[in-house]
Amino acid sequence: MEQKLRKRTLKIFRYDNRIRKKKSGYLCGIDEAGRGPLAGPVVAAAVIFSDDVYIEGIFDSKRLTPKKREELYKYITDSALSWGIGIVDSKQIDKLNILTATKMAMSSAVKKLKIKPSMILVDGNFFCHDEYEVMNIVRGDEQSFSIAAASILAKVTRDRIMREYEKQFPGYKFSVHKGYGTSAHIAEIMECGYSDIHRRSFKIRSLE
Repeated sequence: MEQKLRKRTLKIFRYDNRIRKKKSGYLCGIDEAGRGPLAGPVVAAAVIFSDDVYIEGIFDSKRLTPKKREELYKYITDSALSWGIGIVDSKQIDKLNILTATKMAMSSAVKKLKIKPSMILVDGNFFCHDEYEVMNIVRGDEQSFSIAAASILAKVTRDRIMREYEKQFPGYKFSVHKGYGTSAHIAEIMECGYSDIHRRSFKIRSLE
């Protein structure tokens, strides 16, 4: 198993290095967490590594355990040349729509970088930037080392936020379902109604 995981990380690390050989300057990876939930913010992360930084185990955050994500979060933030987090809350999501809010979170993460990238690699197929060259990569968190690292930062950050929200709204197990539309979460909404962090534009059929 360890050998398989090592091969997986090496494969996406080499993907980024192939791009670096064609493009001078710094490579930035971007990903988000929280587009689909019924509650909470959408969070994006941007991260820049030097060419020689390799962290064993980095891959799509959804394929890692919570414990492993937390471990890798520290390695990533300690090793990155620069990293940034962008957060757009539920009220802004309702006002803008989730796609626009996600783009805003990604742009905010880029603004917080202390180093200007020469190219941005982004998970998905919808991001653009006026200042930087962008390469959109579908399932990029399974192909690019930098995007996968960003996915971990975004996921860990959002999970921490949702755990804090559970303290404010004890009727909801946000630490468990993270605001996603699980049957348990929908049952909580049916019993308690919407909280201040629920996305009103993400109506569930039972509440329409």
